[in-house]
Amino acid sequence: MQLTFGDAEGLGKRKQTRREIFLAEMEQVVPWQQLLGLIVSHYPVSGRPGRQPYALATMLRIHLLQQWYALSDPAMEEALHEIPTLR
Repeated sequence: MQLTFGDAEGLGKRKQTRREIFLAEMEQVVPWQQLLGLIVSHYPVSGRPGRQPYALATMLRIHLLQQWYALSDPAMEEALHEIPTLR
């Protein structure tokens, strides 16, 4: 069975979830650069042997996600693996 143009157009569209809408809003309203500037001097510097720290911007976002969704460290790690919108 061949798709009609209307069917094909609808395949690429889907409703945004509340999580996607919330995260898009937070992307716009959180002053990321200012927050990073405040905490950069307290973050460990890479260059030591062993496991390297994650990027500061990544850790800031993970921390805020934990606060917004009330997730523990293990729950946040699991959510990052299971929920694509949180990555």
